[in-house]
Amino acid sequence: MHWIDPDSLPETAGTFERFVLNPHGEVDGFVLRDKKTVVLVHTPPHMDKELTRHLKQGETVRVRGVRPRGAALLAAVAVITAGGREIVDNGPDHDHEHPKVKHAPMAAEGTVELSLFGPKGELRGALLSDGTVLRIGPKEAEHVAALLAPDAMVAARGDGLQTKHGRVIHVDEIGPDEDRLKRIKKPKPKDKMPKHGHPHAHAA
Repeated sequence: MHWIDPDSLPETAGTFERFVLNPHGEVDGFVLRDKKTVVLVHTPPHMDKELTRHLKQGETVRVRGVRPRGAALLAAVAVITAGGREIVDNGPDHDHEHPKVKHAPMAAEGTVELSLFGPKGELRGALLSDGTVLRIGPKEAEHVAALLAPDAMVAARGDGLQTKHGRVIHVDEIGPDEDRLKRIKKPKPKDKMPKHGHPHAHAA
């Protein structure tokens, strides 16, 4: 059970637009529109089944959640549907496993509608105007933050999934357009390299 009491949190209401996916194809958030304001709501993957069953496009949804510093994000603790059903984050089941899915090479190019963040406000990718979700690890995302900002033009390639809730690409290459793609810099593994560099570094 979540340690925060949802009844103690302020409520944000808006129109449900679309789900946001993680690299496994699970729903881990959605887009809420309140007049001209667009709100990114983060939800944990273990809420996927209830949310996809009860949220409908165009309906009014209310969210009780917390806002991390420095990110345009609402991390949901409870979601109240148009019919009044309250879906509460009671924590994951111990046997929760990511679905077994088959990724395929995929590419996308377009305008960023929203930056995507993890529950603590860490940059994790972007939602494009055509609904495609680009996912990047938080350490790698820091290096390409300008390409993940709203209204930026971006192109990407990677391992993708097409689901009934949209498509998601786990990005390997990214750039301002498809002619200037660069491979994502992966974080260096810790404790794998000697402190003074590779033993053969000076053998040339």
